[in-house]
Amino acid sequence: MKHIPAAKFKETCLSLLDAVDPEGIVITKRGKPVAKLMPFAADSSNLIGALAGKLRIKGDILSTGVKWHAKP
Repeated sequence: MKHIPAAKFKETCLSLLDAVDPEGIVITKRGKPVAKLMPFAADSSNLIGALAGKLRIKGDILSTGVKWHAKP
């Protein structure tokens, strides 16, 4: 993974946006990572159904669990 100091990122931001690979670029400040530049993934079709069979719903998902009585 490529690392780049924040000052250098500021100077070359537009060209880095064009050249960012799927692995991304770590932006550092004083040698410590502060951000990661990742390409935007427009293909979200693989997310649909990704959690099928992995989640269980417990109880009534439309209820807050608090009982109350409204006055008519």
